[in-house]
Amino acid sequence: MKKIYDLNDDNYMMIAIKHYDNPLVIQTEFDEDYKRIKYIKRLISRYKNSGKLKTRLLLNHIIILGNVFGSDFTSRILFYEIPKKDHNLIKTFLIYLGYVDSGTVVQYIRGKELYVASINIEQTVVNDLRNI
Repeated sequence: MKKIYDLNDDNYMMIAIKHYDNPLVIQTEFDEDYKRIKYIKRLISRYKNSGKLKTRLLLNHIIILGNVFGSDFTSRILFYEIPKKDHNLIKTFLIYLGYVDSGTVVQYIRGKELYVASINIEQTVVNDLRNI
């Protein structure tokens, strides 16, 4: 079992590297996978601005992150990197994928615990996911 470290601005990249599940890791591969978080942020921003959600593309990025970082760390890093105002979108996708449930406590993000139950789900995303 991996030790759970507090994610903060000083150490999040080092912790991400420790959780990266690729024994033959090349820095460029890690960078490409980590950039998926930026893509996710961008897709969420576009959704907020235009109302158009690219559900499958978001799912694909999150699944790939889950494959290389594991579902627990993927949840932590997304809640760390994605602005709090968009946590409802992330929660909805993570529940759909089975990465978290309503009782999950995401530990040690900037010295605090995040109670998933305290975050609402995004009903528009739920409806989209039901149609997949």
